[in-house]
Amino acid sequence: MPSHAPINEHFQSPPRASAPGAPSLGPNEEELRRITDLIAHSIIVLDTDGRPLYANRFALEYFGLRLDDVLAAGFRERVFHPEDVARLRDQRRERLSSNAPFENEQRALGKDGKYRWFLIRYNPLLGPHGKAVRWYATGTDIDDRKCAEERMRNETVALREDILRSSMFEEVVGASAALRKVLTQVAKVAPTESSVLIEGETGTGKELIARAIHNRSPRASRAFIRVNCAAIPAALFASELFGHEKGAFTGALQRRLGRFESADGGTIFLDEVGELPLEIQIALLRVLQEREIERVGSNQTIAVDVRLIAATNRDLRAAVADGSFREDLFYRLDVVPLRLPPLRERAGDIRLLTEYLVERYARKAGKRFGAIARATLELFEQYDWPGNIRELQNVIERAVILAEGDHFAVDPSWLPRNRARATRAAPLKRDLAERERAMIEDALRATGGMLSGPRGAAARLGLPRQTLESRLRKLGINAHRYKADAD
Repeated sequence: MPSHAPINEHFQSPPRASAPGAPSLGPNEEELRRITDLIAHSIIVLDTDGRPLYANRFALEYFGLRLDDVLAAGFRERVFHPEDVARLRDQRRERLSSNAPFENEQRALGKDGKYRWFLIRYNPLLGPHGKAVRWYATGTDIDDRKCAEERMRNETVALREDILRSSMFEEVVGASAALRKVLTQVAKVAPTESSVLIEGETGTGKELIARAIHNRSPRASRAFIRVNCAAIPAALFASELFGHEKGAFTGALQRRLGRFESADGGTIFLDEVGELPLEIQIALLRVLQEREIERVGSNQTIAVDVRLIAATNRDLRAAVADGSFREDLFYRLDVVPLRLPPLRERAGDIRLLTEYLVERYARKAGKRFGAIARATLELFEQYDWPGNIRELQNVIERAVILAEGDHFAVDPSWLPRNRARATRAAPLKRDLAERERAMIEDALRATGGMLSGPRGAAARLGLPRQTLESRLRKLGINAHRYKADAD
């Protein structure tokens, strides 16, 4: 802190009165007052007990007061927020009795009737014996910063709640062979740096598995950044993923870090990666190959160290075949593929999941259930669960909230309507699949199992060869068998 010795000399003799209602001021202090009136900060001169002696023009204009209002008793209680007055009273009194500078943050009431946050720095003016004879309290408006901090806190709380909702299990519940296979793969791939592609239907817990991989990796102490590719407008993808410079486009009022920079040293999780536009697929491929990004509006490259985990509920192989997803990017993502089984393939886990979720939601609702109705368990085991675990969570949470006794049961009418809808759709779906299979098998028989060429099955069906190969894999058709039949 700069020395105040030259100023302190001005206060060694008793000052003279300078104006009605104002404190006594010496000639040099009059000059100092004129200087403070030119400063665009609130400045209030205090005695050693913290009582105001003078306020500069900026402070008076902010408060909408006259100098004698500032000097009157109760000024502090009148202009500062009651919570801050009470919070800082003892601390302020103690610090004013010392000779060391200090600061605090408090809300001051402006002439517009609104409180704004100020950082108030207290600096002592020392007398000849090293004791404070005056205090200068300088207020700097920090309301914008405090509002930004509050928004960040709210966003952080919302993010934590979102994470808790999306990964509400402390562990993956279940003992089926299909689930054990996935967990074994997670344990093997987590310690590596390899990219992972998680495939599965909506609600199967793809993000939960991605977090499990991150939490068991050497990057666990760094950021896990989730990007929902299906929720980002096409025009904003580049800015969201790679950031932008100030003025890069209309509305870019300041530099912004992208998700890749935020994930530096950690893991980025691209959920619904199949929704990426082709131009962003090209940029993403470059990031994976070169480990660097460019912010929108900049030609400077920035190195990033990020592990990529992607997830999709689409058939990316079919998307590659029809040209909506780049083949080279697919193979970059598909280093270690993980397929999450739908709940209908985990029938043995439904009872365990039900017991776990009932207990979890009951504790949250302050309820206790003695038993789960057998009919409910049978209903759950017979249902197809098109929404998978997420649908099961919703049904159980609703039942817990509406339950009145200590016996947990689900209204059967909640599920048959959905099951009936699925049942009505199933015959048409099966019929279309059977027709597709028959057409492909007829073409294979006619061509002796040959796929490409002007006389191949693909040309006969009017399909690209890659699309036909994708359909063969999906339908489980072995084209080689038809070659053997032709021989």
